[in-house]
Amino acid sequence: MATTSTRLRRLGTVAVAVALSAGVTLRDPPISSSDRGGPSLDAVRRKIADSNGVVPSRAVQESALIGSSAVNPLDILVVGGGATGCGVALDAATRGLRVGLVEREDFSSGTSSRSTKLLHGGVRYLEKAVFNLDYGQLKLVFHALEERKQVIENAPHLCQALPCMTPCFDWFEVVYYWMGLKLYDLVAGSRLLHLSRYYSAQESVELFPTLARNGKDRSLRGTVVYYDGQMNDSRLNVALACTAALAGAAVLNHAEVVSLLMDEVSNQIIGARIRDNLSGKEFDTYAKVVVNAAGPFCDSVRKMADKESQPMICPSSGVHIVLPDYYSPEGMGLIVPKTKDGRVVFMLPWLGRTVAGTTDSNTSITMLPEPHEDEIQFILDAISDYLNVKVRRTDVLSAWSGIRPLAVDPKAKSTESISRDHVVCEDHPGLVTITGGKWTTYRSMAEDAVDAAIKSGKLSPTNECLTNNLHLSGSEDWDPASFTVLAQQYVRMKRSHSGKVVPGVMDTAAAKHLSHAYGTMADRVAAIAQDEHLGKRLAHGYPFLEAEVAYCARNEYCESAVDFIARRSRLAFLDTDAASRALPRIIEILATEHSWDRTRKKKELQKAKEFLETFKSSRNAQFYDGKHK
Repeated sequence: MATTSTRLRRLGTVAVAVALSAGVTLRDPPISSSDRGGPSLDAVRRKIADSNGVVPSRAVQESALIGSSAVNPLDILVVGGGATGCGVALDAATRGLRVGLVEREDFSSGTSSRSTKLLHGGVRYLEKAVFNLDYGQLKLVFHALEERKQVIENAPHLCQALPCMTPCFDWFEVVYYWMGLKLYDLVAGSRLLHLSRYYSAQESVELFPTLARNGKDRSLRGTVVYYDGQMNDSRLNVALACTAALAGAAVLNHAEVVSLLMDEVSNQIIGARIRDNLSGKEFDTYAKVVVNAAGPFCDSVRKMADKESQPMICPSSGVHIVLPDYYSPEGMGLIVPKTKDGRVVFMLPWLGRTVAGTTDSNTSITMLPEPHEDEIQFILDAISDYLNVKVRRTDVLSAWSGIRPLAVDPKAKSTESISRDHVVCEDHPGLVTITGGKWTTYRSMAEDAVDAAIKSGKLSPTNECLTNNLHLSGSEDWDPASFTVLAQQYVRMKRSHSGKVVPGVMDTAAAKHLSHAYGTMADRVAAIAQDEHLGKRLAHGYPFLEAEVAYCARNEYCESAVDFIARRSRLAFLDTDAASRALPRIIEILATEHSWDRTRKKKELQKAKEFLETFKSSRNAQFYDGKHK
């Protein structure tokens, strides 16, 4: 009991310390005159919120990149279109800088679309702060909580608070988690989403019917529920890219950096040689500073500048699976902070299904990481310990693996510096690298990277950072009840197999989906469904409409079938079999929008099916003695 009493005493000590310092630490950060609503912020907001605003075409964006020159370079060229890269482009553009961004595949095609879908407030950092009496860890909690609240406020249609239930199987766990999460509430202060609370065992199973009350020589004593944020990660990333484009950045997906341009006299990076992977055309783009935000692939970019550069990425694999909705109730997640082997496991409702995970293991860096069967089985085994329903491999609708780019500061003397926090460095003149970190803190990571780029290139921004209080495209004046307007004002005009057009109701499920996926832009999608007879569902049991394919092709740089099934809609992540069945119609609509010929359509179908095979659902998994062949 000595360890128990020590833990509780430390919780109490830290609680007192936090209470005493709350008046100082929990204040809002300093705000520049621009952030107080000056003309710069107002002008940017109006441009982004304009309901008639349209992002520049891909051709226009490419022309802007080609138009740079050695005598008239961009201020910043960003390499990588994930959360951090698009965040950098938006931050820099709203500071009045000339910005370009290129992404080899699609926005959010890598780690940023394969996350846990949570916006963490840093509750695990808090535990470390308590038991190590580490104020540095406590500051990380303050920072994560601040950023979490800001991300949710900047994109409320794509992010929301999610209650997470932690089961307790002895009274010590009840007291321990209750005190710990009350401390979390205290630390959050004004950034609190909702207060945590304890539920009895009976109340818990009423809230979460599939939670096991008894089993394996233990009985549920109750649960403690706290709140974290949840998001639609790739749609948030696409919103960042489109918002950056509206703010003046030239963003280009499917454009790969093949080499860096270097000044032969000063040995400084002055731009990049870029290949448009859709047309095969190559061109040079010049910039005063190149920001390397390539995630797990940032070492590859660094080696273009210096073949001898030391690696700064320690890749880690995180596997997630998607199960039917009956595994978890709508609006309540389950998080077990420590399983029997010491790992964290969770089950969360997400877009009408249940996402479960995760693993954390060393991996190699690859374009399309695949989950191993033993990792999928680990997750199934782990959640089965806490459920009263049979957990079956055949229930896995989709399974995917993402690569976490854990960062090592190249200037550090030992590998003990491996961190889940981010690292910004300039180990070659003109090339600023930003890596590590997590989705929750993408905005502040981008701010740090832009600050470093301004210093490196001696740039002259017109104002300070504005992104702390900047709604993304589709967010301004969005209201959770706005789906009712869609349901009342629009119908889904559907074309039957015989070619006859028949009206259909804009039902609540479709209206809510459009409102949450597109925010205030949802009426544009609904208008396409009605006026262009594209109101049919793409897959049975899912709210995705044909109109979304056309809208995303016109307004969100959707250039391939995989772009749509994986990043514009989330069908590939929710149900690989449904995504596969929807592919022919998706390709048909994209072909109309982009004027594809028969060869291109065939190629798109093949590439999309190959992509879906990396999502090891029960239908495409091949078994041999319990393993994939």
